[in-house]
Amino acid sequence: MKINIYIIDKKSKDKLYAPLIEHYIKIAKPFATVEVFELFTKEITKAHEISTEASQKAYTLALEKYLNTGYNIALNPDSKEVDSFVFSNLLKDKGVVNFFIGGAFGFERDFLEKCDTAISLGKITMSHKLAKVVLMEQVFRGLTILNNHPYHK
Repeated sequence: MKINIYIIDKKSKDKLYAPLIEHYIKIAKPFATVEVFELFTKEITKAHEISTEASQKAYTLALEKYLNTGYNIALNPDSKEVDSFVFSNLLKDKGVVNFFIGGAFGFERDFLEKCDTAISLGKITMSHKLAKVVLMEQVFRGLTILNNHPYHK
C-alpha cells in the first residue's frame, strides 16, 4: 500500500514537527509506504494577496494533477468527522491513497467534488503543520487497526 499526503505548505525542516513526521513514516513501513509532499507555488503566494477564491483556485491548480491515481481524500473542516475505525476503513483494500490538506483558505467546491471523499479532523482550528502530524498518527493507527496490531488499543 502507498499513502501520499499532499499539503499546501512551505517546505521546511522545522525542529518540532519534522521528527514526528519522520517517526510515523518509519513505523508505518511494515504496513505501507508513506510520503509527504509539501507544495507552495508562486501562484499561491500571489493568490493569497488577491482573494480567498483566487487562493482556493491556486490550491486546486497545484493539487489536481495528483488526483489521477488512487483513492483521493480531502481534509476539509466542514466535512464529516470520522473515528479511527471509520478512518481505517478508508484505507482498506486500497493500493494508493492520497490525502489532501489545503491551504489557509481551504478548498474550492470543485476540488472537493473531484475527490472520492472528504473528512474532517474535527471542528477545532489547528496549524497545517500540526494537522499533518495528526493525520500521520491517524494513518499509522488506521494501518495498525487493519493489521490487528495492538497499537490502536
